[in-house]
Amino acid sequence: MIEKSKIGFIGGGNMGEALVKGLIGASLVAPEQIYVYDVLPARLDYLKETYKVGVCKTIAELAEAARDVLFIAVKPQNMAQALEALAPHVVHAPLVISIAAGVPIAAIAGGLPEGTPVVRVMPNTPALVLQAASALARGAHVTDEKMQTALALFRAVGMAVEVEEKSMDAVTGLSGSGPAYFLLLMEAFIDGGVLMGLPRPVARDLAVQTALGAARMVLETGRHPAELKDMITSPGGTTIAGLQELEDSGVRGALMRAVEAATIRSKELGKAK
Repeated sequence: MIEKSKIGFIGGGNMGEALVKGLIGASLVAPEQIYVYDVLPARLDYLKETYKVGVCKTIAELAEAARDVLFIAVKPQNMAQALEALAPHVVHAPLVISIAAGVPIAAIAGGLPEGTPVVRVMPNTPALVLQAASALARGAHVTDEKMQTALALFRAVGMAVEVEEKSMDAVTGLSGSGPAYFLLLMEAFIDGGVLMGLPRPVARDLAVQTALGAARMVLETGRHPAELKDMITSPGGTTIAGLQELEDSGVRGALMRAVEAATIRSKELGKAK
């Protein structure tokens, strides 16, 4: 049961903090169930003061305090060092959840005792505002019960789905890098409004709310984006004139190629490791 679990974080950076904030904010766990280790003492002081969580000076201390679930939230280049410090203290096989980009399950499991259940996760930066899109892949020793625990933890900071590990590069190209694509589009909308005479703060507010509203229409109606687009597009109107310009400029294809390029780069980075 998550409600009784002791949860640890190796790494208290932005993503680690987002998860801590989400778990507590969703009332999924209490602050006293969470422990954090970070190499920066000032970061630990901040997390303790802000969220009232426990802090640990070593990974060994963390593993002893948080015996149910351990998040590895370190940079990929620091993974080997973290696993070396962690391995002697997890013979009891807690659920290990990695959010280190590009590090495969085999590499993580290989650095831990045989039988350790490992889940690999690709979250994205909107976790910072509890609106993440996270994809989770399970290792060989992860039971359905443990997978449901992992999914519940990430649903505290947004939405979460299970995928096969082979799909992780595509996830990186779509939802991992995707926020940057949408932010670029939003910036362009704002500049377009300014070009047409709107004050920048007004253009910003209108563009941001328009993006939010469009996303909620898809989520709440369950309709295909194309169907909703057609509802807005009247014959000979303003919207179809704008859409024609976007199609002539190849925006649809450019966005598809952006996802493809990021996926390919994710594969390249994974092989480099």
